[in-house]
Amino acid sequence: MNTLNRVRLARPSGRQLEYQDWELGLFLHFGIRTFYEGHRDWDGKPMTASGFNPKGLDCGQWAKTAAAAGVKYAVLTAKHHDGFALWPSRYTDYSVANTPWKNGKGDVVREYVEACRLYGVKVGLYYSPADANPRLYADGKEYDDYFIGQIGEILSGYGEIDVLWFDGCGSEGHEYDWVRITREIRSMQPNVLIFNMGDPDFRWIGNEAGMAPIPLWNTVDAVDFSVNTTEKQALAESIWLPAECDCMMRDVNWFYSDADEDTVKSVRELLGIYYLSVGRGANVLINIGPDRQGLLPKADCRSLLGLRAELDRRFGDPVATLASASLDADAVSWQFSQPQRVDHIVLQEDLKDGEHIRRFAIDVVGNPHSQPITVWEGCNVGHKAICHFPQVKVKSLTVRILESNGAWSLRSGSVYQTER
Repeated sequence: MNTLNRVRLARPSGRQLEYQDWELGLFLHFGIRTFYEGHRDWDGKPMTASGFNPKGLDCGQWAKTAAAAGVKYAVLTAKHHDGFALWPSRYTDYSVANTPWKNGKGDVVREYVEACRLYGVKVGLYYSPADANPRLYADGKEYDDYFIGQIGEILSGYGEIDVLWFDGCGSEGHEYDWVRITREIRSMQPNVLIFNMGDPDFRWIGNEAGMAPIPLWNTVDAVDFSVNTTEKQALAESIWLPAECDCMMRDVNWFYSDADEDTVKSVRELLGIYYLSVGRGANVLINIGPDRQGLLPKADCRSLLGLRAELDRRFGDPVATLASASLDADAVSWQFSQPQRVDHIVLQEDLKDGEHIRRFAIDVVGNPHSQPITVWEGCNVGHKAICHFPQVKVKSLTVRILESNGAWSLRSGSVYQTER
């Protein structure tokens, strides 16, 4: 093993490690745009509050579906770029309070938060820093006041919030007083995980395809923040910022549309996204837009639940785990009493003291041959590395650590035969 010149490693907080264990999240784009077919971000088309009327809204259906699909957290668009608030905000007339839904007495955020807690799903709220109201948004100080006041409503009125999700779209070139904003946020919600902007706890992967690059390191000194620019936001120093991928269940629409049900991703496609996100050490947030009744569409639910069933089938019954492995300073090995067919190894590094493994390889000794053959080479193990190779019958299997920054440790390692 090549032990690299040891450098200072960034270390995660306990809350960041907890977030990385959530792995799979549900994005929920729902709001005024749900009721205006064909509208797009910043298109300037009017969307009056009177159009919002989800007569069959059932946030319990959202959360129950999420829990059944093994989703650990959800993120609801409490305020998107259009400025429409899904709660009765005192700071704007453009909210559920001025709609026919429940005669203006409804609160989507409250129903959503309560449903998530009922079904054990972590609560996330999306809040667009950018706002389509040009008069309000143009004045930096006035808008910062508005920003803090309005976001304070959802951070102080609904109990503990797990995730505050900031979308950078539309914020290119706008100056926010992030020091002041994040100070106020953390005074109201000390344990909240902030996404992407201000004082982030986790970062955007840089695309909306649900795919993470190779290698994917947890320590970075700059972050992507918007789909509208390739410019990165520089950080004051290199820090631990785990990555999150996001993607649409349908091809082109985040919000519900009548016209694209035929583009709902298949279980096979979702599985590929899972391998290229969670399987590379990131979390993944899969979006479903609730329909105009306020329900998750059946086709989208079917695919999400199908993904869970396939993941359980593949990874529910390992051939071997770390408990039966032999460990030394450079490798983890499994010896089988009888030749065993295998096609996956899933590894997790113990990240409490930082990320040490920089390069590794997987070797097998086949039957009847006795020389080791490398079937996989990788860089980061990180939170999770799903290593998939053609099914082979083996007598032994070894994970060799080729480069590390100091002493490494695995949190888990499991061997699988997923194809029978």
